[in-house]
Amino acid sequence: MDLCDLTISEAHECLRRREVSSVELTQALLDRIVALDNDIKAFLTLTPELALEGARAADARRAAGEDDPLLGIPLAIKDVICVEGVPSTCGSRILEDFVPPYSATVIERLLARGAVILGKTNTDEFAMGSSTENSAFFTTHNPWDLERVPGGSSGGSAAAVAARMAPGALGSDTGGSVRQPAALCGVVGLKPTYGRVSRYGLVAFASSLDQIGPFGRTVADVAILLTAIAGHDPCDSTSMNLPVPDYADALKGDGGLSGVRLGVPKEYFIEGIQPEVETAVRSAIEVLRGLGAETVEVSLPHTDYALPVYYLIAPAEASANLARYDGVRYGLRVAGEDMFDNYRATRGAGFGAEVKRRIMLGTYALSAGYYDAYYLKAQKVRTLIRADFDAAFEQVDAIVCPTSPTTAFRIGEKADDPLQMYLSDVFTLSANLAGIPGISLPCGFDAGNLPIGLQILGPAFGEEAILRVAHAYQQVTEWHLARPPASNKRGRRIKGG
Repeated sequence: MDLCDLTISEAHECLRRREVSSVELTQALLDRIVALDNDIKAFLTLTPELALEGARAADARRAAGEDDPLLGIPLAIKDVICVEGVPSTCGSRILEDFVPPYSATVIERLLARGAVILGKTNTDEFAMGSSTENSAFFTTHNPWDLERVPGGSSGGSAAAVAARMAPGALGSDTGGSVRQPAALCGVVGLKPTYGRVSRYGLVAFASSLDQIGPFGRTVADVAILLTAIAGHDPCDSTSMNLPVPDYADALKGDGGLSGVRLGVPKEYFIEGIQPEVETAVRSAIEVLRGLGAETVEVSLPHTDYALPVYYLIAPAEASANLARYDGVRYGLRVAGEDMFDNYRATRGAGFGAEVKRRIMLGTYALSAGYYDAYYLKAQKVRTLIRADFDAAFEQVDAIVCPTSPTTAFRIGEKADDPLQMYLSDVFTLSANLAGIPGISLPCGFDAGNLPIGLQILGPAFGEEAILRVAHAYQQVTEWHLARPPASNKRGRRIKGG
């Protein structure tokens, strides 16, 4: 048995039956990371001492009679989520030496259940990007083809799960940054409803759009992680005080979809979509019909406006959020002749090109004379986009569509064309504007053996519905069982105290 091949659910069963210890499982994954990560570059920081300490504590808790689906399970964490005592760089030089004195609420919840932290994964700088090429440190490579991107901005987490370096991971999704890399790496990724998961301890990009979400190789694993991290948090005023279902329990049943109505939005099958993506997604829809679901065409008429609206609102919020990096309070400090020179020098040296681009766009949109014409108008159109989804969900239980218009593109292919890069998220960012949940799961491969993702969107706080549909599809297909070529390498043992 290769321990690294175990899903979260399978690892839990092995741990529960005492067939393996958390220390053994954690060590196997640390060894896998050392063997593979010189090629894939998924991790910015590896924490073997912390991981093995957590594994030993989990084994002790289990020996004392405790059990939990995450007790002793190793996980990877995107480097925009704070873990006390572990560097949180956000993929940026401006936070290269920042070590947070506290952990995010989602981390506290995972640790309370006995999860083990393997390390922090690579990200586009401050989560701004669709390829992980905007990291200030290095580009993560897709395990299916090392010359291609893993998607972004949570590319490190997606690549780590795909390459069997972690059975599960956390990422963040502001415009598709969990779902798009999940699609490009052939894993499952979920963006919860805005307000379902606390953002406390998530370094902010665009506060009205950001959400933390889980990655796994199966829908069941993602359901386990979501149950653990969801729930009200008084430290986050936007988190909703609603009961948290047992999402894994919602997957039990006969696997049929009788009585479920699925909407197929005509605006998401557009000119320019890779033909193999459309074919795979339409084939997946037929599988869902075969499981008993009824499909109907729905319209989301303001979809064409989602991209420009997003790239007004998100940069505007980023401009405000990133103003705190001034070379005074924390992070990088580049000395200047006076306060303003210090401020300019620090931000000039610390921020990368894409972050600077978005700060400038956002500052312009918020400036006097342009606020009403750009930012305020974008917010009004955002309301129309949300109304489109509300109207659609009066007719259907969930919406099915592609996650990304293409499979993974080559590293450097879109680096000099920001608009083409932004179009990579054209099918995902509407869900963030509307605040609704979405999940991506594998539904096929293109001719180059690159994964294709199926996206399922649900109404606000309708995670149970999209998980049920996704799980039903996964029970009768095998796309999620495929293994990327880069995951087969073996290497030396790492010691962690």
